[in-house]
Amino acid sequence: MEMSVSRTPPRSRLSGLFWRRPALGLLLLLLGPLMWFGIVYLGSLLTLLWQGFYTFDDFTMSVTPDLTLANLQALFNPANYDIILRTLTMAIAVTLASAILAFPMAWYMAKYAHGKWKAFFYIAVMLPMWASYIVKAYAWTLLLAKDGVAQWFLNHLGLGPLLGALLTVPGLGGNTLSTSGLGRFLVFVYIWLPFMILPIQAALERLPPSLLQASADLGAHPRQTFRFVVLPLAIPGIAAGSIFTFSLTLGDFIVPQLIGPPGFFIGNMVYSQQGAIGNMPMAAAFTLVPIVLIALYLAFVKRLGAFDAL
Repeated sequence: MEMSVSRTPPRSRLSGLFWRRPALGLLLLLLGPLMWFGIVYLGSLLTLLWQGFYTFDDFTMSVTPDLTLANLQALFNPANYDIILRTLTMAIAVTLASAILAFPMAWYMAKYAHGKWKAFFYIAVMLPMWASYIVKAYAWTLLLAKDGVAQWFLNHLGLGPLLGALLTVPGLGGNTLSTSGLGRFLVFVYIWLPFMILPIQAALERLPPSLLQASADLGAHPRQTFRFVVLPLAIPGIAAGSIFTFSLTLGDFIVPQLIGPPGFFIGNMVYSQQGAIGNMPMAAAFTLVPIVLIALYLAFVKRLGAFDAL
């Protein structure tokens, strides 16, 4: 009499192995993305930063692997330090302005818009993000040009003299809006504003209505409710949005090249050193600046709960 021995199928044994060791399944699932991130992204980034210690020969226009700290020391030269300070100032200004402009719209989307109106606002906020970045930047050069749409609109509102006075302010003005620091600031705010609206709206969406009712029942004025209830709970969303506006402004090189007065930003300097001159070590040294600034900024906004709102 033959006895039949049932064998466990290989697929069942493999499933049992993953069931007993869930960490192994997770590791295999993440192995591909981690290899891509570790080898392709971090590997290329570390290779680039390592070249910041190489030597560039101004006479032969060639890069030699002789290690030096001259490139990092050159970042503190007055001209290069001015570029870093100019870029950092613009990034902070754009972040603050975006937060101020985004909050009212995010509040309305979270608390008052419903159904089709909420969908309309979502589409209106995200629609500019679907257009080409280059197209938007070039379109703003025409809008802000002399006798352009922006100047025509301000003149019809009787604000032409005010615009003329703003264009005479050092660091803010210029011959026209398209060649002024103010125009560059406006374009940055327009392009990155959606990245601020959506995280704030998500944070305000999670704000319980009962807290607002409790604040009103306790006799708090709307200003007090906003200051002590709404704003503290919205700070994670503001911090999350500021990550995008700050970092994207810090590394941008197209808008400063098309709009605003002469003067390099960090992104322009990296592009110029690497593309026009071929000074890869100096370009790598400038690349280190936004990495350090963004790392410090991320450490700051992490304390504000930014990653909880992403």
